[in-house]
Amino acid sequence: MDAQEIEQFQMYGQDIPWLLAHWADRKPDHAALVWSPKDGNGRRWTYAQLKADVDRLAGGLQAKGIATGDKVLIHSENSPEMVLSWLACATVGAVGVTTNTKSVGAEMTYFAEHTGAVAAITQPQFATMVAEAAPALKWIAVTEDNSGDVATAEQLAHGFDAFASLYGEPFAGRTPEPMLPFGIMFTSGTTSRPKAVVHTHANAIWASKIGPRNIDLGTDDTYLIYLPFFHVNAQSWSFFSVLGMGATAVLMPKWSQSGFWPNVVEHGVTHISLMPFVMGALMSPDKPTDHKLRAGVFGFVSKQFGDMFGVDVYGAYGMTETVTHAVTGKPSEQLPDKSMGHVTPGYEVAVVDKDTGELCGEGVTGELWLRGTRGIQLFLEYYDNDEANAKAFEDGWFKTGDMVQMTAGGNVVYQERDKDLLKVGGENVSAKEVEDLVVAHPAVQQVAVVGKEHEFLGEVAVAFVIKAPGDHDEAAAAEEILATCKQNLATFKVPRAVYFVDAFPTGTLDKILKNRLREMADEYPPVA
Repeated sequence: MDAQEIEQFQMYGQDIPWLLAHWADRKPDHAALVWSPKDGNGRRWTYAQLKADVDRLAGGLQAKGIATGDKVLIHSENSPEMVLSWLACATVGAVGVTTNTKSVGAEMTYFAEHTGAVAAITQPQFATMVAEAAPALKWIAVTEDNSGDVATAEQLAHGFDAFASLYGEPFAGRTPEPMLPFGIMFTSGTTSRPKAVVHTHANAIWASKIGPRNIDLGTDDTYLIYLPFFHVNAQSWSFFSVLGMGATAVLMPKWSQSGFWPNVVEHGVTHISLMPFVMGALMSPDKPTDHKLRAGVFGFVSKQFGDMFGVDVYGAYGMTETVTHAVTGKPSEQLPDKSMGHVTPGYEVAVVDKDTGELCGEGVTGELWLRGTRGIQLFLEYYDNDEANAKAFEDGWFKTGDMVQMTAGGNVVYQERDKDLLKVGGENVSAKEVEDLVVAHPAVQQVAVVGKEHEFLGEVAVAFVIKAPGDHDEAAAAEEILATCKQNLATFKVPRAVYFVDAFPTGTLDKILKNRLREMADEYPPVA
């Protein structure tokens, strides 16, 4: 046996259906999933009820022709139907393709065609768009409402199957295949098209084993999920950590400042993913005192934040490709502030000079490389993208694109991201993807997209443009450029402004100095 076979053997007999069955057998009456919509008309599933509903839905999917390896689009805002569909696809052996609900039709067409999706499950608010963007789908099933909000009459006139019609006889089961793909998420890199990240059942089991240990989540704890469920944070960092311990997940439709503390108190929430926009609620002078919230999972360790917020701040670094937290730091370890922590057991870490390929010394900035078994610690592959796979891996090492330093005591400290990748309110935006669209306008000779500081979102995209020869009206061109972007890109990718300049600042070999463009962008008035 080779090392990879031995590694895979550690997951023998384990997959997502096995994990659900494990807790349905051992903790059948314990709350597994709590749905908390803003109107308060929620629902609770015990582990026994969750497994029963997932099995019925899996049986219905099989009856509608969904088989092992089939791709099913799940285009939905946070809802119980989304979670049940995702688990049911995994149960029958299919692959749930969870897509960003801010996407527009052109992007949905790409998602469907690239994965070869055969069916879709969505909500009334998206049904028409999904149908028009993916006409090759064999069927579409639509939920009754929009994450608890009543659908309009126009939205309900979609003519597709009701989600409830998918339920059938319970799925008979199948032999566990740990390395079988179960999910695809699209993530933006510096290339023009989002890449389809494939997760296996073994990835899910890995996240369920290591995730709760990283954040001290116990079997009686509760994780509040308000981040979009089409992202790895909600799926792996949060939900699979819950399933790993037989704990409880509380699902909100989206972040709500007014709904945060009521949910924390009512459901005994102990853990959250700590995002910048949550910090105001944590520091509110009116926050209740009778709560159990004790842990916030953040990008780095911070005793200062912990003292300010009244919770323990756990450092964690990861991305869709690493499945769960690949670098972690616990408050109990008393690591230096701003440290992301140490490499998580099961991964290997290296900090590499991008020019020479050599290991960086202590305190020297380099690219973070991580190594583990693909399909277990690391994602399996970028689906149908040999070029991206070859570029991402070197001798088994995954090149993250993040710049870090290894400091004293093995602490990993974040420095920066590849600057062609923007972070807009937690969403990855490829500058090149936006540039490729903008440069097609006849008034544009050259374009450079960078991030501009934004009070709420951290940064937003703006476009610097050098005009093409000819008499072009700048105001009209800017309006047309933004309209084209809104038609073809998800809202978070659309530039908030177009700035016309005579030339770009350049350095050696005429390389555009995007750091200077970012400084220039911040000198312009704030954008909405």
